Amino acid sequence: MAEMESRRVPDVLLDDARSFLVGEREPAVARGSSTVMLLRVAQGSASGRLAAALSGDGAGSELEVYVLRRHRRMAFAAGMYAFPGGGIDERDADKAVGWAGPSPEQWARRLACDESEARALVCAAVRETFEESGVLLCGAHADDIVTATTGAEWERDRAALVDRSLAMSDFLIRRGLLLRTDLLGVWAHWITPEFEPRRYDTRFFVAAMPEGQRTRDVSGEADWVAWVKPAESVAAADEGRMAMLPPTYVTLSELARFGEPAEVMAAAAEREIKPIMPSIEMVGGTPSFTADVWNSSSNPQQAELRRVETPTSARQADDTGR
Repeated sequence: MAEMESRRVPDVLLDDARSFLVGEREPAVARGSSTVMLLRVAQGSASGRLAAALSGDGAGSELEVYVLRRHRRMAFAAGMYAFPGGGIDERDADKAVGWAGPSPEQWARRLACDESEARALVCAAVRETFEESGVLLCGAHADDIVTATTGAEWERDRAALVDRSLAMSDFLIRRGLLLRTDLLGVWAHWITPEFEPRRYDTRFFVAAMPEGQRTRDVSGEADWVAWVKPAESVAAADEGRMAMLPPTYVTLSELARFGEPAEVMAAAAEREIKPIMPSIEMVGGTPSFTADVWNSSSNPQQAELRRVETPTSARQADDTGR
C-alpha cells in the first residue's frame, strides 16, 4: 500500500467509530467464525477475472484467490470485498462430523484453542466455503475428494445448510463424506475492532481449489464474485476501486508474494498465528485505522499491532447478518 499514516474508516462505519472514540459505545462480543481463501493458478479464459472488471496489466504472480463483494444491505462489512466465510454454528462442534487429516487435537494446538472450538472452526470453514462458493473440501476417505457439487440435489443440501435446517454432520453422514482437514492451512487470526457493532473472532484459512470442482455464484450475501490476483486487488484498493477492511487488505498483500497455491500452503504451515485486532484514531477529524495495521504485511516482525486474548466464552453471540 502507498505510504500513509492511517486509513480512513469506511463511510458505513464512521458513526460507530465516532461514538466509540468518545466513549458512547461499549464493545460488542466477538463471535467465533472462519473464513477461507480459495486459491488457484490463473486461467486465462476464466470469466470474472479482475482484469476483466478493473483496469490493470495483470503482470506478476499467477496466483488467484476467490473473493466476493458483500451486498450493501448486509449488517456486517456491507459493500466490502471479502472471502467466503461466516459464523460458527454450534452444531459444527458435533463429534459425529467425520474427519480425514489432522485431528481435532492437532488443530486445537495449531489454533491455540480447546478441542471443541477447533472442531467448530474447522467444520465452519468447510461448511461456509460450500455455502458461499459451492466448493466442498470433503471426500469419502482420506485419499478421496468430491469432484463435482453441481446439480439439484447438491443445491438443495447447500440451501439447507445456509438456512440451518440441515446440520453439517447430518449432511456428511447422509452422503458418506468426511471433512478433508488436510486440505486446509491456517493463515491468520483477526478480531473485529471494538468500535464495530457486529464483531467476529475469525480464523483465516487457505485451501487450494479442488480439481474437478468449480466455484458458483451462489452466495446470497454477495452481489459480485470473481477470481482475482492479489497484487491487482491491493492496487485497486489503494486507488479506491475496491473497498475492503484491514484483514482482507493485509491478507491479499501477503498472498501477492506467492506464485501458486502450493507455495501458500507450505508457508501456512510455518506461520505463527496470533490474534490481531485493529485499532482506530482520529486523523484530521476523521476516524481512521492506525498505520500499523496497514503496514503489517510488509513489516510483519516490526508491526505494533494490538494483540489480544479472547476467551472462548466470548464467542457465542448469534448474528443473523453472518
